[in-house]
Amino acid sequence: MGESADLLCAEMTLAKERCSAQTVEKAAKTKKRMKVAQGRLKKWADAKRRPLEFAVDDHVFLKISPTRGVIRFDCSGKLSSRYIGPFDIIERVGEVAYQVALPPALMVFMMYSTSLI
Repeated sequence: MGESADLLCAEMTLAKERCSAQTVEKAAKTKKRMKVAQGRLKKWADAKRRPLEFAVDDHVFLKISPTRGVIRFDCSGKLSSRYIGPFDIIERVGEVAYQVALPPALMVFMMYSTSLI
């Protein structure tokens, strides 16, 4: 009885090692495929990106985020404005942040990121 239990234990240990080796191998393949897919997506995303830089006294439009059911600038739904402006840039605050001259009615924020310009 002791010999068969030892043999069974050894077989189970060997099976666990094979299973863990297969799991590690599958994980490595998955990582490699994910990296290839990420590289492909990055290539397409980088092709669409362009560096945005503005100078002082340039005119820019501000992007407003659409909110369902909210009437902005006398329209709601599909016909609501996506951008408002043009506004003057007063100064460059950071690498991607600009201070914009807004009318008193729109004084929400003074500085905007280039993603919203």
